[in-house]
Amino acid sequence: MSLSFDPDTVPFPVGHFIGGELIAAEGAIEMRRPSDGKLYTACPIAGTDIVARAVESAKAALKSSNWSGIRPRERTKALQAWADLIEVEAETLARIEAMSSTRPVGQLIAGDIAVTAEQIRFFAEFADKEGSELVPTDDASLGMIMSEPYGVVGAITPWNFPISMAGWKLGPALAAGNAVVLKPSEMTPFSAVYMAQLAVRAGLPAGLINIVLGDGPTTGTVLTGHPEIAKVSFTGSTRAGSAIMENVARTGIKPTTLELGGKSPQLVFADADLDKAAIAIAGSVTFNAGQACVAGTRLIVEKRVADRLTAAILERMKAVRPGPTWDEATHYSPIISDRQRTRVDGIVRAAIEAGGECLTGGGAMENPGYFYEPTLIANVDQANPAIVEEIFGPVLTVQTFETEDEALALSSHPTYGLASGLFTADLSRTIRIARKLEAGTVWVNRYSRSRDHILPTGGYKRSGIGKDLGREAYLANRRTKSVLVSL
Repeated sequence: MSLSFDPDTVPFPVGHFIGGELIAAEGAIEMRRPSDGKLYTACPIAGTDIVARAVESAKAALKSSNWSGIRPRERTKALQAWADLIEVEAETLARIEAMSSTRPVGQLIAGDIAVTAEQIRFFAEFADKEGSELVPTDDASLGMIMSEPYGVVGAITPWNFPISMAGWKLGPALAAGNAVVLKPSEMTPFSAVYMAQLAVRAGLPAGLINIVLGDGPTTGTVLTGHPEIAKVSFTGSTRAGSAIMENVARTGIKPTTLELGGKSPQLVFADADLDKAAIAIAGSVTFNAGQACVAGTRLIVEKRVADRLTAAILERMKAVRPGPTWDEATHYSPIISDRQRTRVDGIVRAAIEAGGECLTGGGAMENPGYFYEPTLIANVDQANPAIVEEIFGPVLTVQTFETEDEALALSSHPTYGLASGLFTADLSRTIRIARKLEAGTVWVNRYSRSRDHILPTGGYKRSGIGKDLGREAYLANRRTKSVLVSL
C-alpha cells in the first residue's frame, strides 16, 4: 500500500483543543507548505482568555478524574491505549504532519510516529514503579520523601519534529499524574491537536490534554507566565529559551526544563572505521536537512585521514534527492520556510566571506519549495560564522587536528553543549574523551538516538536545563516533600 498522498485533500483540525473539544478559531498566521511554498491554511493565536480557559480545563479534569490519585496502574493502561491508537491512526497522523512540516511521510510512519508510541508506553510504565520512599532515621522517627505531581504543566514544542516533541512532553507529564496545556509551533500545529483528540478517544479524561495554538510572543508568553501553570517544559532555540526564563522569573518562579540549541562536534580519529563514520556524519546533517538541535554540524578529524573521510562524506551529500514530504520515496527534506532558508544561506555566505572554502552546495536547490543544498565548508577557524552560529540547516564544517588535546580544544564551544560524536577503535581513548567532552550526550561510533528511551537528553552551557527522555524526564514532572514523623 502506497503512503504517498495528494496534499490538497488533507483536512486539518484548525482550532484549539480544550476540554476534549475542538474550539474553532480564525487563523491569523499564514501557513505555507515547505515542500512547494503553497499557502494552505492559517494558524489561530490564543490570547489570555483562551489560555486561561485551557488551564481551567486542565485543573477541572485533574479534579473530576482524580488522575493523580487513582491506582497508578490505571494511568499506565490509559496511556498504553493511547499509544495503541496512535499506531492505528498513523497514516492519518502522518498526512497531517507531512503537509506542514519538513518530515517525509515514509519517515514519519517508520520513525517519528512508531517511536513516539513506544516512548508513551515507556513513560506509562513509570506510573506504578516510581514513587515515594522511606529513608533512614533514628528509632523514634519515621522519615519519608513523598513524591507528587505538580498539577498543570505548560509545554511548548518546536516545528522540526512536532509529533516526537509532543510525545516527549506529554508522555512523562501525564504518567507522573499531571495535566498539560501544550502549545505546538505555529508552523506545525495540527498533529498535536490530532494526538490530543486520539487521547480522548483512547479513554484519557477530557481536559487532561489541552492544545492552544499561537506564536511565542503572544501565546507562549501568556502560557509560561500563567500563575497556575506549575511547571514549564520547552524545546526550541536558545534565544526563545532565554525569553521564557525571563518571563518565568518576572511572573512567578516555577521549575523549568529547557532543551535548547546545539552546535555539536564529531571527532574522528585515524583508527576509526571511516566508512561507518562517513555514513553517520553525512546522515547527521542531511537527515531532516540538518534541522535538529543535535545535528553534528562540526566535523573535527585527524589530519592524516581528513582527505579520505571528507571525500566519502562529499559523495553521500551529493547523492541526496529532494522531494515533497507527501511522496513516500522522499528522503531529503525541505527547509521549514523561505525565511529560514534565507537565514541558512546568509550564514553560509558569511562563512565563505570569512575565509571558508565551500566544497559542495552553498545555495538553494532549483526545486519547488524551500530546499537547500547539502553544504560542506572547509578552512574555517573558531571565529567563523559557520562554527559560531547554530545554522539549523544541512551545513557541515570540517577542521583538522593532530593531537587529542587539539581535538578537544576545537570541540569546545563557548555557547553550546548539547551533543557530540566520537569515532575511534580505542576503548581507552573513548572513555578518556567522553569524560572531557562538554556535552550532555556523547555518541561513540554512531551519531543518532536509539530506541533505548531510558537514555536522557539535555545540554550543558546554554543548550539547556534539565532532561527529556529517560527516568529523569519522569522525575522532573514530580516534586518531592520531606516528612518526618515522631513515633
